[in-house]
Amino acid sequence: MDVRELIKICEGRKVYIQTHNFPDPDAIASAYGLQRLFEQFGITSRIIYVGRIDKISTTKMIETFNIELTSHDSISSELKSDDYIICVDSQKNAGNILDVTGEEIAAIDHHPTFVHVDYRYFDQRIVGACATIITGYFRDLGIKPDKKTATALLYGIKMDTLQFVRGVTPEDIDAFKFLFDYIDKDTLLKLEGNNMEYKDLQAYGEAIENIQLYGCAGFSKVEFACPDALIAILSDFILSLIEVEVAIVYSEREDGVKFSIRSERAQVNAGAVIKKALDGIGSGGGHAAMAGGFVTKESFEKLGNYADDVIRDRFLDAMNGAI
Repeated sequence: MDVRELIKICEGRKVYIQTHNFPDPDAIASAYGLQRLFEQFGITSRIIYVGRIDKISTTKMIETFNIELTSHDSISSELKSDDYIICVDSQKNAGNILDVTGEEIAAIDHHPTFVHVDYRYFDQRIVGACATIITGYFRDLGIKPDKKTATALLYGIKMDTLQFVRGVTPEDIDAFKFLFDYIDKDTLLKLEGNNMEYKDLQAYGEAIENIQLYGCAGFSKVEFACPDALIAILSDFILSLIEVEVAIVYSEREDGVKFSIRSERAQVNAGAVIKKALDGIGSGGGHAAMAGGFVTKESFEKLGNYADDVIRDRFLDAMNGAI
């Protein structure tokens, strides 16, 4: 896709860049990078999200680059039906981004498409990070990103690819090469240190204590509420066990149950598995190697007294004997 098309569409319009709920560093870097790119063409925009900023790495990133993220709840009354909404690091009907007032005219995402939507501009690529796509816009337009923007984009790419070992593609490596000359290396180093809080250790302990193995699949439930980012980190941690090739971690929270799945097994597509496992009771999707999902509190309670067994069986059935 040629980003010039998107720029032309947005000229003279009120633009909001919406990340997925509970935005992570890749989503924030992508939205911030797009916002900074738009500024080069006289287009102002606001970054919005529905949910919470719930991880120390995300908070540090926002503070370090002085990124202005606005909660949808605080400006919902300002949004008009003819405002332009650009979905970044997600797509409508993906289960992790809520509809807001306005016209969703575009989506820029690196996740697979499960529900087709007719956007005026749609750039979807299977790459390691959405920030890679945004970086490509700068490169294609011959625009050198300033130091803050370059560093934010590179940090987003590194975080979503797990330091270039998960889902990484040649396009991600090209983005790294392009950004490297423009980044602030000291800032990047500072961001990557001390990203765990003391309370996170409790979640690790809970995940270890509750793990159950079924073939090469490891299931673990954290009995207390965990933020999205931590659940994803725990699923990566469980996947690091020699015996585990597919990790499913979930946490019961006040509003429902959040799931994260990781797969190193070629026969198990994480995105397809979680979508099938939660069909009819929740929503989910993502990449072949990693995906997430959510079941509302009401739906989870309807599963009865043995809800955890029902969840396990749903995932095992969705994997169809591939473990």
